[in-house]
Amino acid sequence: MAKDLAIGVSTESAELLALFRFKNKNEIEELLSSPEGRLRAGHELADVLFFLLRFAERYNFDISEELLKKLELNRKRYPIEKAKGSNKKYDEL
Repeated sequence: MAKDLAIGVSTESAELLALFRFKNKNEIEELLSSPEGRLRAGHELADVLFFLLRFAERYNFDISEELLKKLELNRKRYPIEKAKGSNKKYDEL
Protein backbone atom coordinates (compact mmCIF):
# COMPACT_ATOMS: atom_id res chain seq x y z
CA MET A 1 0.00 0.00 0.00
CA ALA A 2 2.82 2.46 0.77
CA LYS A 3 4.21 1.84 -2.69
CA ASP A 4 0.83 2.49 -4.31
CA LEU A 5 0.34 5.70 -2.37
CA ALA A 6 3.85 6.90 -3.25
CA ILE A 7 3.11 6.11 -6.91
CA GLY A 8 -0.08 8.13 -6.58
CA VAL A 9 1.85 11.12 -5.20
CA SER A 10 4.33 10.89 -8.05
CA THR A 11 1.69 10.44 -10.74
CA GLU A 12 -0.43 13.32 -9.54
CA SER A 13 2.66 15.53 -9.11
CA ALA A 14 3.59 14.75 -12.70
CA GLU A 15 0.12 15.79 -13.81
CA LEU A 16 0.57 19.11 -11.97
CA LEU A 17 3.97 19.55 -13.60
CA ALA A 18 2.48 18.85 -17.03
CA LEU A 19 0.40 22.01 -16.71
CA PHE A 20 3.58 24.11 -16.54
CA ARG A 21 6.17 22.11 -18.43
CA PHE A 22 7.56 23.86 -21.51
CA LYS A 23 5.71 27.10 -20.66
CA ASN A 24 7.47 30.39 -20.16
CA LYS A 25 6.78 32.77 -17.28
CA ASN A 26 4.10 34.70 -19.19
CA GLU A 27 2.28 31.53 -20.24
CA ILE A 28 2.28 30.30 -16.65
CA GLU A 29 0.93 33.61 -15.40
CA GLU A 30 -1.78 33.47 -18.07
CA LEU A 31 -2.68 29.91 -17.09
CA LEU A 32 -2.95 30.79 -13.41
CA SER A 33 -4.94 33.94 -14.18
CA SER A 34 -7.65 32.08 -16.05
CA PRO A 35 -10.53 30.39 -14.21
CA GLU A 36 -10.04 27.19 -16.22
CA GLY A 37 -6.29 27.09 -15.56
CA ARG A 38 -6.79 27.70 -11.86
CA LEU A 39 -9.41 24.96 -11.76
CA ARG A 40 -7.06 22.48 -13.44
CA ALA A 41 -4.14 23.40 -11.15
CA GLY A 42 -6.41 23.23 -8.11
CA HIS A 43 -7.62 19.77 -9.05
CA GLU A 44 -4.06 18.51 -9.43
CA LEU A 45 -3.01 20.09 -6.13
CA ALA A 46 -5.97 18.40 -4.44
CA ASP A 47 -5.01 15.05 -5.96
CA VAL A 48 -1.43 15.36 -4.69
CA LEU A 49 -2.64 16.41 -1.26
CA PHE A 50 -5.07 13.50 -1.10
CA PHE A 51 -2.30 10.95 -1.63
CA LEU A 52 0.01 12.70 0.84
CA LEU A 53 -2.64 12.85 3.51
CA ARG A 54 -3.73 9.27 2.91
CA PHE A 55 -0.12 8.07 3.22
CA ALA A 56 0.32 10.03 6.44
CA GLU A 57 -2.94 8.69 7.85
CA ARG A 58 -2.30 5.09 6.85
CA TYR A 59 1.23 5.00 8.29
CA ASN A 60 0.69 7.23 11.33
CA PHE A 61 2.73 10.25 10.34
CA ASP A 62 1.80 13.55 11.93
CA ILE A 63 2.31 15.50 8.75
CA SER A 64 2.34 18.85 10.58
CA GLU A 65 5.10 17.60 12.87
CA GLU A 66 7.04 16.16 9.94
CA LEU A 67 6.86 19.52 8.18
CA LEU A 68 8.15 21.36 11.26
CA LYS A 69 11.02 18.89 11.64
CA LYS A 70 11.96 19.29 7.96
CA LEU A 71 11.82 23.08 8.17
CA GLU A 72 14.17 23.00 11.16
CA LEU A 73 16.55 20.65 9.34
CA ASN A 74 16.52 22.95 6.30
CA ARG A 75 17.14 25.97 8.53
CA LYS A 76 20.33 24.29 9.75
CA ARG A 77 21.37 23.04 6.31
CA TYR A 78 20.69 26.33 4.55
CA PRO A 79 21.73 29.20 6.81
CA ILE A 80 20.57 32.51 5.37
CA GLU A 81 24.05 33.98 5.23
CA LYS A 82 25.21 31.12 2.98
CA ALA A 83 22.11 30.09 1.07
CA LYS A 84 20.21 33.29 0.32
CA GLY A 85 19.99 33.79 -3.43
CA SER A 86 21.58 30.41 -4.16
CA ASN A 87 20.05 27.25 -5.57
CA LYS A 88 22.95 25.06 -4.46
CA LYS A 89 22.31 21.96 -2.41
CA TYR A 90 23.34 22.12 1.25
CA ASP A 91 26.47 20.02 0.67
CA GLU A 92 27.62 22.46 -2.04
CA LEU A 93 27.42 25.63 0.07
